[in-house]
Amino acid sequence: MRAVVIRSPGGPEVLELRDLPDPEPPYGHVRIRVHLAGVNRADLLQRAGFYPAPPGVPADIPGLEYVGTVEAVGPGVTRYSGGERVYGIVAGGAYADKLVAHEREVVPAPASLSDEDAAAVPEAFLTALDALVVRGRLVPGERVLVHAAGSGVGTAGVQIARALGCFVIGTSRTSDKLDRCRDLGLDEGIVAPGGVFAAEVLARTGGAGVDVVLDLVGGSYVPETIAAAAKKARIVLVGLTAGASAQVPLGMVLQKRLEIIGTVLRSRPIEEKIEAAKWLDRTMGPWLSRGIVRPVVDRVFPLSEAAEAHRYVASNVSFGKVLLDARV
Repeated sequence: MRAVVIRSPGGPEVLELRDLPDPEPPYGHVRIRVHLAGVNRADLLQRAGFYPAPPGVPADIPGLEYVGTVEAVGPGVTRYSGGERVYGIVAGGAYADKLVAHEREVVPAPASLSDEDAAAVPEAFLTALDALVVRGRLVPGERVLVHAAGSGVGTAGVQIARALGCFVIGTSRTSDKLDRCRDLGLDEGIVAPGGVFAAEVLARTGGAGVDVVLDLVGGSYVPETIAAAAKKARIVLVGLTAGASAQVPLGMVLQKRLEIIGTVLRSRPIEEKIEAAKWLDRTMGPWLSRGIVRPVVDRVFPLSEAAEAHRYVASNVSFGKVLLDARV
């Protein structure tokens, strides 16, 4: 197989396309011929040496999501026989034209989606759905704040919250991304280049604040987020692009009775990943097929240009998902 390998921790230049032996599917697993894979911030962190793969996952091949075709099945597999078009998340190894995954983590891709659109779904929509609905307990009619609204997870979060009838506020570094988010259901957009937005959020909610926050930024955004939160709000921390440390006003957390919830998909045990696959299949699949939500693809790079794709994502100019095409 062809795979993008991290030669050593460092910049995008450490990514190399190599020929490697095909992975053999063990008991209960399938081998998938990858069509496209998503590029995520976590991949950039892994490449730089800050986010190592969990045990049992290729340590030097990044990639957390894919769309492809089942090519071979291991012993004990009952859900697939070969030839099915599937998509899903993995803990690593998707930057390749072949990967192995447990059959219960693999989900049939909606027939209504192209390969490009399907590849933009798993990580973004599962992360947003898990954060907002499962961890954040979002219910219809609540007020939602989505940081980095123009990112892959951000665009998914805006749409999910809007589909549930919520009032959605988004932050971004540029007004252009917020304008594009309005087509996805964003009610209010706040440009926050310096990480200051709490006063604007309170003004646009009549002083009430927001009930659920999808925080993909962390760092200096955290105290502002707490100030913008309503009483009993749930702040779900998913990303740390602004840094892994923050000054937390604990008095305000107590006074407002806030919940700050951290979450990550990659390192969860297999049982929880199987449950996440069910969400992708039973909830997001029908929503995608009916057009209630839609993937947002910014740009597709050949697998051989993974380094350039990383540079592009790091530039923060993308809107939605960046993909790698393993077919070329």
